[in-house]
Amino acid sequence: MSTVTTVPPRTRRNVELLLLLFAIGIVLLAYLNVGLVMQDEVPPDIATYGIGLTVLAVAFHLVLRWKASYADPILLPIATLLNGLGVVMIHRLDLAEGRTVANGLATKQLLWSAVSVVVAVVVLFVLRDHRILRRYTFTAMLAGIVLLLLPLLPIIGSAHYGSQIWIHLGPMSFQPGEVAKIVLTVFFAGYLVQTRDALSLVGKRVLGFPLPRARDLGPILVVWAASIGVLVLEKDLGTSLLFFGLFVAMLYVATERTSWIAIGLLLFVGGSYVAYLLFGHVQERVLLWLHPFSPHALHVSDQLALGLMGMGNGGLLGTGLGQGHPELTYFAESDFIFPSFAEELGLVGAFALLVLYILLVERGLRTAVGARDGFGKLLAVGLSFSLALQCFVVIGGVTRVIPLTGLTTPFLSYGGSSLLANWTIIAILLRISDQARRPLPDPATDAAAGSSPSGEATEVVRVR
Repeated sequence: MSTVTTVPPRTRRNVELLLLLFAIGIVLLAYLNVGLVMQDEVPPDIATYGIGLTVLAVAFHLVLRWKASYADPILLPIATLLNGLGVVMIHRLDLAEGRTVANGLATKQLLWSAVSVVVAVVVLFVLRDHRILRRYTFTAMLAGIVLLLLPLLPIIGSAHYGSQIWIHLGPMSFQPGEVAKIVLTVFFAGYLVQTRDALSLVGKRVLGFPLPRARDLGPILVVWAASIGVLVLEKDLGTSLLFFGLFVAMLYVATERTSWIAIGLLLFVGGSYVAYLLFGHVQERVLLWLHPFSPHALHVSDQLALGLMGMGNGGLLGTGLGQGHPELTYFAESDFIFPSFAEELGLVGAFALLVLYILLVERGLRTAVGARDGFGKLLAVGLSFSLALQCFVVIGGVTRVIPLTGLTTPFLSYGGSSLLANWTIIAILLRISDQARRPLPDPATDAAAGSSPSGEATEVVRVR
């Protein structure tokens, strides 16, 4: 038997605000700890830092109350906590390496954080309905290809440490691949929504295993060839793996055919083996992965060895924030920021960071489950999986689960392009979750509301 109540579902915005304040408190406590340990004084700029972080987070929260009141209440606090902790570790490395506050990387990271949050707010204002993005499916494909090819241009493209993944515009540098993963996810979602019925059809069976039809292998072969092209031309193993893995995962979710996973793994293994045979930089990455402490590997690079020794020095509980030596590892503020945390916070702290990422991805997948349209489901899955796969590639690389790739850890690592892309992902997920969690209007109530003086429908929830 059904009963009708006019009590609207809770938006959980107050829960979000409490979690935000808790996250800001943790960040400020960590910042205070770094100052007391490394400078024997309360950081003179802690009030400015705290006010700035609070204004950014609370402003975003107020925008959600106004423009997306039913959005997921967990995404924003987790992103704020990770971003804030990243700034704290970068500040700690600034102090260790003698950089002043004015010229430090932490100040630049804080400015990029402010710009990224503003961009995310703009996305929420402009993107009132995520389904609008489906209109630009092939425009997104073209934009993604252009972004991936930009670093190859002779004037603005530049190589750093063997990878051709950066562009320079005057004094600024940018990594277009970070933005490419968003627009390509939009393309994959729009394309797979249109073609998933055909891609779900089963062709021949080999040893009882259902395979897709031969005519449907084209898309995955094209994406595989494109990812190999990124690996060959830009020498960027991380983006290549992220690009191909994202498409295979979304293809599996769209069709529910495990055969696509098998085909994707075979293509990945085959492509990796061929790349290992042909390209010296891939062979160096494999050498560092398998034998990081061998004389030959140490001659090539001792970065991974230093990171592993730093994590080993941290042990279970860590040396304490500000009391280790993560600055001894090259690029400790970007590629190796996770080992920096693992050294000073220990295995417990490293697992805590992993739990935050797991919760972030889980909330994104929960959003996908609740989405009422196929495009929204695939888009939320793709964006969530891009965060998950990037974390796996980065953390797996610095812990020797897989070869080192050079991607940045989302929200933690130093870098403006990474922050812009990841905060944009959060904004899109918030928009999708708002529509997924927003209650549908009751038809009977709508009819009654048509004759009401206010002209507004009352939220009706049916409970059994």
